[in-house]
Amino acid sequence: MTSEAMIVRPIQPGDHARWLPLWDGYNAFYGRAGDTALAPEITRTTWTRFFDPYEPVHALVAEQGGRLLGFTHYLLHRSTTAIAPSVYLQDLFAASDARGKGVGRALIEAVYDYARTAGASRVYWQTHETNETAMRLYDRIAEKSGFIVYRHMI
Repeated sequence: MTSEAMIVRPIQPGDHARWLPLWDGYNAFYGRAGDTALAPEITRTTWTRFFDPYEPVHALVAEQGGRLLGFTHYLLHRSTTAIAPSVYLQDLFAASDARGKGVGRALIEAVYDYARTAGASRVYWQTHETNETAMRLYDRIAEKSGFIVYRHMI
């Protein structure tokens, strides 16, 4: 990595070619590759949502020396248990050679800043129980809610 400072900023349309390998790496990390890869239209739709002002989906990237080191995608939404909105941090990923260098923390802190500005009452996310490296960071900057996620695919 370069000696230039890392910055976290909103994703831009010109970032697509640098974002896509990170997106592919994120999906591969969670077993969505090869026969189980996301359909290309999901990736295209996800990308376009970042730039649609009517979508609640947002994206930030961490950049250093012109290289994207990681990203986060998050959604602002209403809740039945609070008046203020919540922010769901849906995706967080750092390039393998950028891990352990503050990329994940910087991206999460930037989402916290967004949440404060948006008047949100909380930021929350989930991770796989085997993602021990990420959980070491999460345990330092957030609290476990105690909830277990259930799902039923339709």
